[in-house]
Amino acid sequence: MVMESIRKKFIQDAVIKSRIAEFLEKELENVWVAGVSIQKSPVETRIFIEMLDPKRLINRRSRMMQRLIMLLRNDFHIDNPKISIIEVKEPWLEPRIIAKRAARNIERGRRVKGVLYRLMRDVMGAGALGVEIVAVGKLGAKGSKARKVKVVSGFVPKAGDPARYVGLCNYSAVTKAGIIGINVRIAKKELLSMIKPDLVEENKVEESIVEETVAPQEVRKDEKEARAA
Repeated sequence: MVMESIRKKFIQDAVIKSRIAEFLEKELENVWVAGVSIQKSPVETRIFIEMLDPKRLINRRSRMMQRLIMLLRNDFHIDNPKISIIEVKEPWLEPRIIAKRAARNIERGRRVKGVLYRLMRDVMGAGALGVEIVAVGKLGAKGSKARKVKVVSGFVPKAGDPARYVGLCNYSAVTKAGIIGINVRIAKKELLSMIKPDLVEENKVEESIVEETVAPQEVRKDEKEARAA
């Protein structure tokens, strides 16, 4: 009975956190939110919101902030909610922001395959180890059959321990033909140090060797120029 009650408590907490995150995503729909995380303690419930432009919500005394705190207290029965805003430094490496960009472009009527390819190039250009973007649904005109478009670049692990460190987001685009599901996976280059640490060390050694070999040549050139003068 004790284990069963503990299991139910964990499930209830997870459901409440998921509902709170969904609520904040809906309320902040016009803001580029990258993620929502919740840390609960006996004293307070700390809610971290990662967003692209925190200046729009950074003021704790703003009407939006006060409204969110009031709704969290009344609708979710949180006694002491505290909201912390975190600025996203690398927006092109955030799966939720990429999924939202894809959804907005598709909803505007742009070609799905072209949208996905452009986003894939931007993500890889920002320094990602790998990216996979999938769009599933009625991608053509109204009445067309459902199909899937997938673009992949680099290395994106989907199994084992490395897959835990791959950013994942599922989002939906609402079009006249129907709802299109968008799935984004992004693997950052920091993951390479976990998968192949020897390769990272070899790259560091090669860089140091190049610096050591290039430096004496530059010194010799300077000496020749000085003698010729």
